[in-house]
Amino acid sequence: MLITKSGKKLAEVIEKAIANSKITMAEYEEIMAVADQDGMIDLHERALLKQLNGLMANRTIFFEKSP
Repeated sequence: MLITKSGKKLAEVIEKAIANSKITMAEYEEIMAVADQDGMIDLHERALLKQLNGLMANRTIFFEKSP
Protein backbone atom coordinates (compact mmCIF):
# COMPACT_ATOMS: atom_id res chain seq x y z
CA MET A 1 0.00 0.00 0.00
CA LEU A 2 1.26 3.44 -0.91
CA ILE A 3 1.81 5.63 2.14
CA THR A 4 0.71 9.14 1.29
CA LYS A 5 1.56 12.50 2.77
CA SER A 6 -2.09 13.01 3.70
CA GLY A 7 -2.16 9.52 5.22
CA LYS A 8 0.86 10.33 7.38
CA LYS A 9 -0.86 13.50 8.60
CA LEU A 10 -4.01 11.51 9.37
CA ALA A 11 -1.99 8.91 11.28
CA GLU A 12 -0.41 11.67 13.40
CA VAL A 13 -3.81 13.18 14.22
CA ILE A 14 -5.27 9.78 15.12
CA GLU A 15 -2.29 8.85 17.30
CA LYS A 16 -2.53 12.14 19.17
CA ALA A 17 -6.29 11.74 19.66
CA ILE A 18 -6.13 8.18 21.01
CA ALA A 19 -3.03 8.56 23.18
CA ASN A 20 -5.13 8.39 26.35
CA SER A 21 -7.50 5.66 25.05
CA LYS A 22 -10.29 8.21 24.76
CA ILE A 23 -11.46 10.36 21.90
CA THR A 24 -13.62 13.45 22.04
CA MET A 25 -16.17 14.42 19.44
CA ALA A 26 -13.95 17.40 18.52
CA GLU A 27 -10.99 15.05 17.95
CA TYR A 28 -13.14 12.72 15.85
CA GLU A 29 -14.36 15.64 13.75
CA GLU A 30 -10.75 16.81 13.28
CA ILE A 31 -9.76 13.32 12.13
CA MET A 32 -12.57 13.25 9.58
CA ALA A 33 -11.68 16.76 8.36
CA VAL A 34 -8.03 15.78 7.87
CA ALA A 35 -9.08 12.63 6.02
CA ASP A 36 -11.22 14.66 3.62
CA GLN A 37 -8.89 17.66 3.40
CA ASP A 38 -7.74 16.94 -0.14
CA GLY A 39 -11.20 15.95 -1.36
CA MET A 40 -10.57 12.22 -1.48
CA ILE A 41 -9.92 9.43 0.97
CA ASP A 42 -7.15 7.24 -0.45
CA LEU A 43 -6.46 3.59 0.41
CA HIS A 44 -3.99 4.46 3.17
CA GLU A 45 -6.46 6.84 4.81
CA ARG A 46 -9.25 4.27 4.48
CA ALA A 47 -7.09 1.68 6.24
CA LEU A 48 -6.34 4.11 9.08
CA LEU A 49 -10.01 5.00 9.49
CA LYS A 50 -10.95 1.31 9.45
CA GLN A 51 -8.44 0.63 12.23
CA LEU A 52 -9.80 3.54 14.26
CA ASN A 53 -13.36 2.32 13.82
CA GLY A 54 -12.26 -1.16 14.87
CA LEU A 55 -10.70 0.23 18.05
CA MET A 56 -13.93 2.04 18.84
CA ALA A 57 -16.07 -0.99 17.99
CA ASN A 58 -14.16 -3.31 20.30
CA ARG A 59 -14.06 -0.61 22.97
CA THR A 60 -10.29 -0.23 23.06
CA ILE A 61 -10.96 3.47 22.47
CA PHE A 62 -13.89 5.19 24.16
CA PHE A 63 -15.72 8.38 23.28
CA GLU A 64 -15.10 10.84 26.08
CA LYS A 65 -18.30 12.20 27.54
CA SER A 66 -18.87 15.93 27.32
CA PRO A 67 -18.52 17.82 30.62
